[in-house]
Amino acid sequence: MWERIFKLAQAQTNIRTEVIAGVTTFMTLSYIIFVQPAVLSTTGMDFGAVMVATCLASALATFLMGILANYPIALAPAMGHNFYFAFTVCGAAAAGGLGYSWQLGLGAIFLSGSIFILLSFWGLREKIVNAVPDGLKNGIAVGIGLLIAVIGMEWAGIVVAKPGTIIGLGELGSPPVLLSLFGLAVIFTLISLRVRGAILIGIIATALVGLLFGLVKYQGLLSFPPSLSPVFLKLDLEGVFANLSGFITIIFVFFFLDLFDTIGTLIGVSGQAGFIKEGKLPRARQALLSDAVGTVSGALLGTSTVTSYIESAAGVAEGGRTGLSNMVTGALMLMALFFYPLAKMVGGGYGLASGAKLYPVIAPALIVVGSMMLKQVRKIEWDDPTEALPAFLSLIVMPLTFSITEGIAFGLISYSFLKILTGQGRKVNWIIHLFAFLFLLRYLFLRG
Repeated sequence: MWERIFKLAQAQTNIRTEVIAGVTTFMTLSYIIFVQPAVLSTTGMDFGAVMVATCLASALATFLMGILANYPIALAPAMGHNFYFAFTVCGAAAAGGLGYSWQLGLGAIFLSGSIFILLSFWGLREKIVNAVPDGLKNGIAVGIGLLIAVIGMEWAGIVVAKPGTIIGLGELGSPPVLLSLFGLAVIFTLISLRVRGAILIGIIATALVGLLFGLVKYQGLLSFPPSLSPVFLKLDLEGVFANLSGFITIIFVFFFLDLFDTIGTLIGVSGQAGFIKEGKLPRARQALLSDAVGTVSGALLGTSTVTSYIESAAGVAEGGRTGLSNMVTGALMLMALFFYPLAKMVGGGYGLASGAKLYPVIAPALIVVGSMMLKQVRKIEWDDPTEALPAFLSLIVMPLTFSITEGIAFGLISYSFLKILTGQGRKVNWIIHLFAFLFLLRYLFLRG
């Protein structure tokens, strides 16, 4: 049966290899089971329900990718997208967010995923991807990485807001901060030693040390999954349509991020696995459809954008070549539903006397994930100011404003302006000029 469905012999693999690959991929991306509820619960969403939605949406999309495209590429809620959802779209206005409810945010994600599906029939997704210059793509990726790392530093207590400056060092000798530093050291060490599942192992080790010193409260390991009802089908589409002018930019950013994450991951993992033939990826449409369906399903279930995970490269490195490894990864995601007490223990946070919360167990994972995204900076053409300066603005504005939208806007506007100024405007795709103009109008009129 497995041979008939996944064509193992043709891919020069076997069941044992695919199982090992699937387990490896799960180990490398399973940190999202703990991180996603912690991030989204800052918007008022129910922690347990988000964990269930995350596992279900990830499993569904991963199964679809394995069956429709027969690729060993797992999917889960995307890092960066969840921060845009929680801190920009749903974040408090006083903290630089837009202040929308999480129900409206899910509605915007649903529409962005729906557009993703519709555009597949006309091939417009590929045109948009090709329109955006590589320098901006890389600058945006680095900016998101910096944003994630800064938030990780704050959640660890390593840096804090201080009067007269943007941020400064926190109380490095306090127990929760020391626990975060311990977790960071463990993950860095394991990654340096090229240990599979380094982030997950680091999270578990940090939680155990936290238990030992009373910084983490033991809540059990196994239980029946919590109810999904607090977030299931709670998206507010009517509210989005009622304020469509205010949500156009948000929907665009969700779509934009999903598109580039998906394409980048598919190209990266497929290139490593040898799937790309004559410059093209076979069954690319099925792969993109799986990703888009995952996003739409995730919004319905109650979680942020679901996309292809670059961590799948770990499974490919172990020999994974077919969708069978995805069946293993997806099955493990479903099994994780029964570890809610562990997720709550890891991602519940540590309350301070001031009423604020630190997340010493998962913060190191955020710092590490953010650092991994910075490698794209070397691909920016630093010798060409018209490429380098827009990329720089994108990557620096995001962490300073806590907004992915502003980083993208500054990058697009400056790119279009510099190219026109230097007589290269006609070489730039009209789509870039259009979005730059729209973002400029947003600053001039919508923000008063």
